[in-house]
Amino acid sequence: MIVTKEVMNKEMGTSMRLMRFGGKKRPYYRIVVADRRSARDGKFIDQVGTYDPKKNPAEVHFKEEKAVQWLKKGAQPTPTVHQLLIQSGITKRLTEERAE
Repeated sequence: MIVTKEVMNKEMGTSMRLMRFGGKKRPYYRIVVADRRSARDGKFIDQVGTYDPKKNPAEVHFKEEKAVQWLKKGAQPTPTVHQLLIQSGITKRLTEERAE
């Protein structure tokens, strides 16, 4: 049985969270949409950005269209990802789109 992303999102809770990469003491994160039941570095549905906390200032890149699309579908960001969304202005854009 093949499960599409749309069916997966409706049947299971999805979250937007950080997936750790990099070496010891050198973290680098991908921001991904994943099933809530999967492991931190396990399977994911879609990659929506990157986060490098070691750079000064910390570097955050989002694929804005994908991030907004997943938030509209109901993906719940973790507290850290929520703060990154606020810093990058994506939550402001999402609230403006909902107001229209």
